[in-house]
Amino acid sequence: MNDYGNGPSTGLDQTAIGKIITGFTPEDVEISAGDRVVLRALAERVVIIAETPEMNEGRDLWRRHNSLEKTRPVIFCDPENGWNEIITEAQMKCVGKLARRWEMDLRKEIFWGEAMGDDKPVTRFFDVPYTVSPDYWGVEAVYHSSGQSDGARSWDAPIEDYERDLPKIRGPEFEIDWVTTNGSLELARQIFSGILDVRLKGTWWWWSLGVTLPAATLRGLRNIFTDVFDHPEELKSLLSMISNGHMRKLDFLERSGLLSLNNDATYVGSGGFGVTDELPGIDFNGKVRCRDMWGFTDSQETVCMSPEMYEEYVFPYEKPLMDRFGLTCYGCCEPLESRWHVVKRHHNLRRVSCSPWADYRKMAENLSQDYVFSMKPNPAALAVSDINWERIRAELRRDLDVTRGCVVEVLMKDNHTLACRPENVTEWCRIAKEESLRMGE
Repeated sequence: MNDYGNGPSTGLDQTAIGKIITGFTPEDVEISAGDRVVLRALAERVVIIAETPEMNEGRDLWRRHNSLEKTRPVIFCDPENGWNEIITEAQMKCVGKLARRWEMDLRKEIFWGEAMGDDKPVTRFFDVPYTVSPDYWGVEAVYHSSGQSDGARSWDAPIEDYERDLPKIRGPEFEIDWVTTNGSLELARQIFSGILDVRLKGTWWWWSLGVTLPAATLRGLRNIFTDVFDHPEELKSLLSMISNGHMRKLDFLERSGLLSLNNDATYVGSGGFGVTDELPGIDFNGKVRCRDMWGFTDSQETVCMSPEMYEEYVFPYEKPLMDRFGLTCYGCCEPLESRWHVVKRHHNLRRVSCSPWADYRKMAENLSQDYVFSMKPNPAALAVSDINWERIRAELRRDLDVTRGCVVEVLMKDNHTLACRPENVTEWCRIAKEESLRMGE
C-alpha cells in the first residue's frame, strides 16, 4: 500500500514531490508516548509560525499572484532530496516509522517558516493522506535497480507486442486501505488535538493525469518514439486507453467523495501553491468535483517529439482530462516554446512550467500577463560546495528582467544534493527574495 501525499516533499524518504511513499501497514499505525511528546512540541512551533502576520501576508500574496495581479515575483524553494542534508538523522528524535514520517513533515514546515526565507505559506493544517495501492493497468513493468540508494532503475516494458499485449490493458485499478487510512487519521487527531487542524486529504490527480508517463512505462520510451512511424494507430489506442482510464478514475473519485479542494496553500502542478478565490465553482455544495479544483498534466517524456507529433499523438488525450478542472497547470521539465501554440489550448490554463531548458525570452512573449510564468532555475547550481553567488544573482536578475512583464514565480526544486550544505538553499532564497523585492509590484 502507498500513501499519496499532499504537497512538497512529504515522507520519510524525502524524495521528489509527488513520489509515492511506500511501506505503511495497519501495524505501523501506532505511536509511542515518547514520540507523541516530540510531535506535539513540533506542532506547537508550527502553529506559532502559521499565525504570524508574515504567513497571512504570504497567503494573500499567492492569492493575488494566482489571480494574475501584478505582484513582485513569488519565491518558493523545495530542496526535495536535499532535505536529507538539512534535516539529518542526528536531528530526528522519534523512533516509530509513522512518527518519524510526521516528524519530518513538521520539521520541514518549521525550517520553511524559520530559516528558508522564501514565500511558502505555513499553515496550521496537518493533512493525512489516503493509503492506497498503486494503479494497476492489467500488466506490470519489471524494474531493475542499480542497488544504490536513490540510484537509477531500468525496466522491462510489459507491452512487447501490441496485438498480443494491448488487450490486457485495463484500469487503472486501485484499492484504498481504509484500516491504515482511518487509523492514521484518528491517531493524528489524538496527537495534535488542540494544536493543529487535522484533515483527511489526498491529491490523487497530481501525479496521475499525464498520459505519456504510463505509456512509457507500459510500452517503453524508445518504443514510443519508433511507434509513431511503425505502429501509429496502436500507439494512439494505448494513449486513448490510458486517457479513458484516468477519466474513469476521476469519475470514481468524484462519485465517492474522495477529492479534496486545493484552492488553499496546497501545492499544485509542478510548482506553486493553489491559493485562490476563483475556486471552487459558484454552484459548489460541499462535495468536491474536478471543476472545483486545480488540475495538472505534462508530457516531459515526449520532449524529443516535434510539435506536430505532440499535437497529433499527445494533446488529444490530455485535453479531455484537463477540460474537467476549474483551473489548470501544464508542464514540468520539458521546454514548451515550440509546442506552446498547442499547449495554450488547454482549458482554463493558468500556471505554465518554464524549466531551466526553456527559452525564457520566447516564453515571456508567449505568457505575458495572461498566465503564471513558473520559472525554475537550474538546481545544479546548488549541488556544489563552492558556489559563485555573484553569478547566481546575475542570472536571476537577468531572467527577472526578461520576464518583467509577466506574472512570475521563481521555484528552486528538483535538487538531489546540496553538497551537505543547508546554507545553499537559505542563501539562494535570500538572494532571490532581494531580487524579487528589487522588481517591486
